[in-house]
Amino acid sequence: MRMGNSVWAVAKVTVTRIVSMAALLWITLASFASAHEVFPTIGDMEVVGDQITFSLEGNFESIVAGIDLDGLEDTEAAPEADVYDSLRALEPDAFGAEMEAYWPTMAQEITVLADGEPVELSLTSFDVPTVGNVEVVRQSTLVFQGTLPSGAEGMQIEWPSEYGTLVLRQMGVEAGWDGILSGGGLTDPVSLSGGGEMSGGEAFVRFIPVGVEHIVPLGLDHILFVLGLFFLSVKMRPLLWQVTAFTAAHTVTLALATMGVVNIPDEYMWIVESIIAASIVYVAVENIFTDGLNPWRPAIIFCFGLLHGLGFASVLTAYGLPDGAVLPALLGFNIGVELGQLLCIAIAFIIVVTAIRLSEDGKTNKTAAWVYMAIAILVVPLAIIPVSAMGPEAVEAYLPLLFMVAALSGLCAASCAVERFESYRHMVTMPASIGIALIGAYWVVERVFL
Repeated sequence: MRMGNSVWAVAKVTVTRIVSMAALLWITLASFASAHEVFPTIGDMEVVGDQITFSLEGNFESIVAGIDLDGLEDTEAAPEADVYDSLRALEPDAFGAEMEAYWPTMAQEITVLADGEPVELSLTSFDVPTVGNVEVVRQSTLVFQGTLPSGAEGMQIEWPSEYGTLVLRQMGVEAGWDGILSGGGLTDPVSLSGGGEMSGGEAFVRFIPVGVEHIVPLGLDHILFVLGLFFLSVKMRPLLWQVTAFTAAHTVTLALATMGVVNIPDEYMWIVESIIAASIVYVAVENIFTDGLNPWRPAIIFCFGLLHGLGFASVLTAYGLPDGAVLPALLGFNIGVELGQLLCIAIAFIIVVTAIRLSEDGKTNKTAAWVYMAIAILVVPLAIIPVSAMGPEAVEAYLPLLFMVAALSGLCAASCAVERFESYRHMVTMPASIGIALIGAYWVVERVFL
């Protein structure tokens, strides 16, 4: 009878492992099965005489396709993805004609006020690069302008939320204004004579949430890498060594790339992204074969961190940096990234801490196992309801994270239900690391070949 119970217990644990790993793998892969990343539109605003001119560089195929970019991470997740792909494949002249036909709609959506009075906008030019690789975002340049009323002193602009984020810079004046427009609504009045430049403190504060958002919820590859570091050992010292090496490395390359010392052309960023995916595979696989910090691991993590920093820099530069506050913006973004990483580690620790303690005692705890299962099959699914109320973009961003929490809780339930020493390593660390390694391997294949 004892042997039968033992076999049944092993079977239950095996099923739990498979189900939890499958949930983690399926959800995360589903969220990264495309390569049409959404970047902010970068624009310059300048007044010459009575003409105010806007020059915007961005991905206008998504706008013409009617995709709602508010909070969207990948155009492939939008219902209009097929329309976007067809527009992306058009030759420059053909897409230019599509943009000219769409301009009257766009002009009605964009609001520019001069001293509270609306300014009529007209299309000046639209420059479209060659087709190139259709899997890479095409950055076209749209120029439009309007006539200011005599003696106008200030302006406001409303950029539609469905057009995504606009980073707008005031040119041709001293201490020109810098703004990040998202979510709709008019900006505060901007002096046409300048003087509204973002201060260092404002830039520092404004870029902290940009850094956090790049990790949570948008940076699943960075999240899985950090979790790979977390799952190496239950001790704090190895984690501190790894996180310190990673932070120091990505801070160096983030700063160098932002300052223009290191520059990776966009057409070669797939190499960086592929190695980042390979780094996830490495740390996860090593977790399976060792539970301690090898002398070489911090050095390897440092090297991988240099590449992760280049990935961070591509996001930061896409937002554009205020000319007079580059260093504060860089510092704020980097702190945001660190806060996002620490948040991931903190949540993971809160989830697994009970399983770790019971594993050290070698005892079962059915109550803890049931609590973990309740989190996995009740609390997390219920959390989808308020996330869904935030819109489809929020679902796309947060659903993989919720299922990762559910999968990890399920593995911890198995660990608490088994009477053996080091059950946490066998029931949580190893299955989770295998799942992370498989996801990283998929990303390597996707980023190199697909």
